[in-house]
Amino acid sequence: MKKILILTFSVVICSSFTSGRMPEDKEKVKIHQLLDGWHKAAANAKFETYFEATTRGFVFMGTDATEYWDKAAFMNYAKPYFDNGKTWNFEPIERHVYISVDRNSAWFDELLDTQMKICRGSGVILKQNGKWKIAQYVLSMTVPNENTDAIVKIKTPIESVLIQKIKNLK
Repeated sequence: MKKILILTFSVVICSSFTSGRMPEDKEKVKIHQLLDGWHKAAANAKFETYFEATTRGFVFMGTDATEYWDKAAFMNYAKPYFDNGKTWNFEPIERHVYISVDRNSAWFDELLDTQMKICRGSGVILKQNGKWKIAQYVLSMTVPNENTDAIVKIKTPIESVLIQKIKNLK
């Protein structure tokens, strides 16, 4: 009898643990599919598909410090590229996805193979009406540590002016 109780208890505990993990795993699969589809839509110049994957309040931050766009501004910026079929092709090579306890928000980071070589993308995803949508995306170029000084020398004349301009707006 004691062995049956232990076996029953073990099955209940294991099935609870498994079922507790399954929704997260299924949600992560959906998020990976969303992001992969989003990148593919850009590569294939599918404007509607690309922007349908985002929330109404979507924000895109690009590699240049001046690139901070709400959805409408980013759509205006991107439309000519999509119309001409000359968009960007970001191929994910590594990605980490994290889901909130309430399973209504997630965040991620990814390394991408791009025309700029390795870039890092990160962002926030929200579940809206049962569907995951990208709320924020941040694209950053990576810089090997041993090249930081050389990059800073290139950036300094441009970004020193920008820093001062931004500070003066406060």
